[in-house]
Amino acid sequence: MSTNQPLAERLRPHTLDDYIGQEHLVGKGAVLRRMIESNNISSLILWGPPGVGKTTLAKIIANTLDRPFYILSAVNSGVKDVREAIDKAKKQQFFNRPNPILFIDEIHRFSKSQQDSLLGAVEQGVITLIGATTENPSFEVISPLLSRCQVYVLKHLEREGLEKIIKLAIKNDPFLKTKKIIVRENESMLRYSGGDARKLLNVLELVVNAEESDKTIITNKKVTERLQRNLALYDKNGEMHYDIISAFIKSIRGGDPDAAVYWLARMIEGGEDVKFIARRLVILASEDVGLANPNALLLAQSTFDAVHQIGMPESRIILSECTIYLATSPKSNSAYEAIKDAQSVVQESGNLAVPLHIRNAPTKLMKELGYGKDYKYAHSYEGNFVDQDFLPEKIKDKQFYFPQNNVQEKNILERLKTWWGEKYLNDKG
Repeated sequence: MSTNQPLAERLRPHTLDDYIGQEHLVGKGAVLRRMIESNNISSLILWGPPGVGKTTLAKIIANTLDRPFYILSAVNSGVKDVREAIDKAKKQQFFNRPNPILFIDEIHRFSKSQQDSLLGAVEQGVITLIGATTENPSFEVISPLLSRCQVYVLKHLEREGLEKIIKLAIKNDPFLKTKKIIVRENESMLRYSGGDARKLLNVLELVVNAEESDKTIITNKKVTERLQRNLALYDKNGEMHYDIISAFIKSIRGGDPDAAVYWLARMIEGGEDVKFIARRLVILASEDVGLANPNALLLAQSTFDAVHQIGMPESRIILSECTIYLATSPKSNSAYEAIKDAQSVVQESGNLAVPLHIRNAPTKLMKELGYGKDYKYAHSYEGNFVDQDFLPEKIKDKQFYFPQNNVQEKNILERLKTWWGEKYLNDKG
């Protein structure tokens, strides 16, 4: 194997036993491993962040099942390429030979027409589709195609897996094992990797290659110094994707419009998908601005719609306006905290019974059983409000929504206290 290849490519595993991470999918007895071992794989989509092994897993599946393997990248492939791959697959259909696997990297970047061109071949079993995406397939993959695929979620690698990768690289790589490498500290490597195996191996390779002798002692200080001199490493092929979007979101959340617009410009200049940025703004408007400025969600949704209709380069202006508006808006995460706490209670308490008085009673039997009995219709009372219980008995006094300290929610809190007395507090303490 050529040492001109990147270290991550040289160390790419070829079997499930060599594959590190994703135990919930490919560990002993896990769902995807059972499918592979039964030689019965269906079309699927692998959803997860960069560098967690989506492409590697697709190749391992094809190797293990001895299937022809075609690979397309959604970045530089069109409908013509898809049809050519399908035509090749059709020519493989003889003597009951298993259908080929078509792997599409970054399938979320395929347009609707490109995805439509896959439907017939997937439905007829001409190919088994494996798509890889860093984006939620519910947003990016058309419903007819998504309904024909199982979706499996891959996770960032944990510390144990990352440390194992470092040791295997030093021990097994044809180039690195000729060097004397001592890992005295690994925290900086692990931190810079962010759970991305490819990024981790890039860092390791960079540090070793920078040494003039055959001996390398890896420390946190040395890793940081090398990376500061070679920041381009993280710009190549969009590997800073998650770092930049994180900086963008945190700048808006922190109320810094200048920093937010800077990170927005970095994404635009780097060729980031403007729909991805707009979608993050919609989420942020609800999660971080929330009820402190309810109009934020309306503007963010309008931004999302406009970006879809306008495209670049004009979309950058629309995104800038929304970014500055959100960054300068008052902030509240009360809606986020409320649903998070409510979900925790549901998970702990299970399916508590709906109180009888607020159940629907469409039949005579239900009425006889007490469904809807003693329900008070709010509009029949002064101020369109009447005190009654709406939560299950076990948690009837539970508070999930805590209004925060901003003008909008101060008004909400006063309204709630007028209705409910002192039941509502403005903090969890």
